[in-house]
Amino acid sequence: MGFKCGIVGLPNVGKSTLFNALTQTAAAQAANYPFCTIEPNVGEVAVPEVRLGVLAEIAGSKEVLPAKMNFVDIAGLVEGASKGEGLGNQFLATIRETDAIVYVLRCFDDDDITHVSGKVDPLSDLAIVETELMLADLESLEKRKVGWVKKANSGDKEAKANVVLIDLALTELDQGRPARRAAIADDDRKAWDMLQLLTSKPVLYVANVDEDSAGTGNDYSAHVLKYAEEEGSQAVVISAQIEAEISQLDNDERAEFLETLGLEEPGLNRLIHSGYTLLGLRTYFTVGPKEARAWTIHAGFTAPQAAGVIHGDFEKGFIRAETITYEDFVACGGENGAKDGGKMRAEGKDYVVQDGDVMHFRFNV
Repeated sequence: MGFKCGIVGLPNVGKSTLFNALTQTAAAQAANYPFCTIEPNVGEVAVPEVRLGVLAEIAGSKEVLPAKMNFVDIAGLVEGASKGEGLGNQFLATIRETDAIVYVLRCFDDDDITHVSGKVDPLSDLAIVETELMLADLESLEKRKVGWVKKANSGDKEAKANVVLIDLALTELDQGRPARRAAIADDDRKAWDMLQLLTSKPVLYVANVDEDSAGTGNDYSAHVLKYAEEEGSQAVVISAQIEAEISQLDNDERAEFLETLGLEEPGLNRLIHSGYTLLGLRTYFTVGPKEARAWTIHAGFTAPQAAGVIHGDFEKGFIRAETITYEDFVACGGENGAKDGGKMRAEGKDYVVQDGDVMHFRFNV
């Protein structure tokens, strides 16, 4: 399963520097001028997972394969993007293809790095970006509503339901609020997602601070954290420049550098895990002598659905899932110990997979 987070923000806020650190490459050109990222850069990032290493060591696995997420570095947005200003049309089209949005907000002063607005104000930057996305959604919905209303007036039930959802979104947008603020019933969630609204996507705020503020944050980042808390969203404080430096170090150097900064782990780990949580994702494992692997699923997936992530035939021919909790696998010293200790369970089609489950699927095609 591929999950894609779009990294967005105004020009020169640190998007490409953050992307470089995430992917540990220089694939995205980080330069001091707008639109240095002309084409969206996509990087596949391993999800940090301590448990996977523990399982691999117990099982003597030859390969360790972590779960992955995709991050997209998108060209900087400017005011007027919804009308095609700058690289607006391309920017908006690329965001539409993502599952979630990571807002990078500049929370540092630096006279050598030009700010397009002439001053550092992360919440003002956020307002510019969010406003452009809301304007794009408004225009899209108003155009589409005409067609749906015609169908609804002819008695089309699906059209009637869509008109209700469109009106819910328009109510929020007309009040200057993103569509994600609308209260959507679970039964309507699929149809709501089909509207593909830019402002209905889950968001994560990244307060990009200077190197000296990496451990504690600063006044700028404090405003971002407060805003996120009031909105019920997630936010992380990161120094993209430091993360870029950390990403180039080996494990020993990295640990020493983090210690000097007073940090327990790279900020990128928190960012990736926050993105994982934001998308409502969970991890289960398959473990054996050949490989130990982490698999990504949505929260609430049943055992057959989880099996289908490996291969469609596993889901179609699902018989049962031999399941061990991570804790039991470790405590019993592996699969055989768990089996001997009565800790392996045979779960059927209705079993909801839990985060950390170690699973072996039985199927027949």
